Amino acid sequence: VLLVRNKKEFRALGSRCPHYGAPLSKGVLRGERLRCPWHGACFNIRTGDIEEYPSLDCLPCFEVTVQDGRVFVTAKKKVLTLPAVTEHGQHLGPGMISAFLIFFQDLESSLRVKDTSRRCLLNCNTVLLLGGGVAALVCAETLRQEGFTGRIIMATKEKHVPFDKSKLSKEMHLRAEETYLRKPEFLKARGIEVWTEKEAVSVDFQKQKVHFMDGSSQKYHQLLVATGSHSSFLKVPGADLQNVCILQSPEDSRKILELATGKNLVIVGASFVGTRPDQASRHPAPGRDTAGASLQPGAAAELLCLGFGWIKLFSQQHSLEFPSEHSNQLPLPFQMLQNRGVKFYMKTELSELKGRDGQVAEAVLDSGENLPADVVVVGIGVFPNSAFLKGTSIATDDSGAILVDLHMQTNIPNVFAAGDVVSFPVALLNGDHSSIHHQQVAEAHGHIAALNMLKKEQELHTVPYFWTTMLGKSIRYAGCGKGYTDTVVKGSLEQQKFLIFYIRDGIVTAAASLNCDPMVSLIAEVLYLGKQISKEEAE
Repeated sequence: VLLVRNKKEFRALGSRCPHYGAPLSKGVLRGERLRCPWHGACFNIRTGDIEEYPSLDCLPCFEVTVQDGRVFVTAKKKVLTLPAVTEHGQHLGPGMISAFLIFFQDLESSLRVKDTSRRCLLNCNTVLLLGGGVAALVCAETLRQEGFTGRIIMATKEKHVPFDKSKLSKEMHLRAEETYLRKPEFLKARGIEVWTEKEAVSVDFQKQKVHFMDGSSQKYHQLLVATGSHSSFLKVPGADLQNVCILQSPEDSRKILELATGKNLVIVGASFVGTRPDQASRHPAPGRDTAGASLQPGAAAELLCLGFGWIKLFSQQHSLEFPSEHSNQLPLPFQMLQNRGVKFYMKTELSELKGRDGQVAEAVLDSGENLPADVVVVGIGVFPNSAFLKGTSIATDDSGAILVDLHMQTNIPNVFAAGDVVSFPVALLNGDHSSIHHQQVAEAHGHIAALNMLKKEQELHTVPYFWTTMLGKSIRYAGCGKGYTDTVVKGSLEQQKFLIFYIRDGIVTAAASLNCDPMVSLIAEVLYLGKQISKEEAE
């Protein structure tokens, strides 16, 4: 139980974030809003309700009374025995369990699932959600939480109900069911229909009807397009060889793990996507991250433990926003991997993949150098899954991202869009449109879309929050550093404990940290409140 004092009032809540179990006693409290130190989820201390994602669930609340200067918390005395869990869901060693084993709670866990309405057959309204990611999931749940009793259909080309994409690169051994954000029974109990392997191929906006790959169609009253993004494909000779992989699904994750263990792994791309699996072999090269659409640093660490062969990473340019101690050094995350035997080939291009018996065997760089390659993982960026809307009147930008306003409304009545597939006005970019491929942002989109489907007239108000781990180190990032012109570094890059402020026009627009919790959550809260941090204040 977490006891919070706000001015003269006491509140008692669950002590751990429902997302990944972070200790909320180390979080950030501002007024009645408590922000998680790990991933930025926010909770109202009065109600326990979730106010900012990525957590899907709320905190339990307990009755508090004050008598004769003493504070009493009332709860049903129930002993719940659980194994201790780390940030990434891995069990701790036997010697560490005793500190976490026993909790006194009046719930089965430290979370509370928000009450929802149920489906009523008398309500003939249908909300159709295209996509099976977190944006569609949160939209569906918000509709039920806000009292919508009509039909909700989630149609996705995936084989699965919504799953935690961050686990694909961090815990690659998991079965698909172990990555699910909500179990099928949970969704069924709330009257949320999930149509898997159901890909939309066209939309008739006039007739309000969606056509699917299998020849079927479905009419709607309100439509959400949340079809996400897809990893870009290699366009070089040999790209169609076997064992050339992207990371999109639980099946991809397990396949890469099985293929790459003890083998030569080449990763194409140089952002977080690529840097996650590369921690697993010995000669890597970085990739590109889109909040889970490809490989991430946590994956590489796991692969390393499993005994990969050589990892090699190469990229046309540096893409991570981490400075170095010296101008001729790689950015810090790359240095961390380099120290573990990962070899980087920066500012170069892949010119060809050569095979043997139909399987990839070599990666040829434009410099002429040949890299042994038993497995190639591609993380070179993403594109929005909006091709099925081509030729319609829906407004998109040059990349194909759907343009929405702060209500997540498109230019077409009753049609909303959310998640990786959209470009939306970003407050930290002075309202300019941009696409931000973060799980937390996608969840916020889905929530706001649902509220506006119900005519609640709510505008998006969120601070993007990204997180990852690399070789056991936690990296946080909040805000939007696009177009930054200066940085202020507090702490030591060399000692791998620092806080970086990203400056544009003399004002902090983003911050990143390594081993400095809860500083990024604190800065996220300041930015959320609309306050400015000057460069001088950052220094």
